[in-house]
Amino acid sequence: MNGARPSVDAVSKAIIEQLQEDGRRPYAAIGKAVGLSEAAVRQRVQKLLDQGVMQIVAVTDPLTIGFRRQAMVGITVDGDVEPVAAALAGLDEVEYVVVTAGSFDLLAEIVAEDDDHLLELINKRIRALPGVRSTESFVYLGLRKQTYSWGTR
Repeated sequence: MNGARPSVDAVSKAIIEQLQEDGRRPYAAIGKAVGLSEAAVRQRVQKLLDQGVMQIVAVTDPLTIGFRRQAMVGITVDGDVEPVAAALAGLDEVEYVVVTAGSFDLLAEIVAEDDDHLLELINKRIRALPGVRSTESFVYLGLRKQTYSWGTR
């Protein structure tokens, strides 16, 4: 892609909403809901995936699969944030990286096996990245809401 954002029409938005409700919904059922054939839905979904507009994934509860510690880490950077953001994005334990305005230059959500793993990651790998000036960790004590069903507004 040349940097331009893909155009998403009303029908594609309706398909996305259907998949946000149930990522395993059959294309035939989606077609009925949005007024397209199963084949047309399949093509549109593939195009949305190829363009990076959406992805279809299984979302797990980290606690149930052995990851007992989650944290948000605020990171302050000296200089260009992009190389630090790219390095963070390359770490398996980092779920997402956000460039921000405000007290922190970057926010990174981390999923770790335990406190020792989180400490090693922050102290030895994140703080050691060139350009990282400081970090502040916000350890999750409980998750009350996590949803991916905001629709396409």
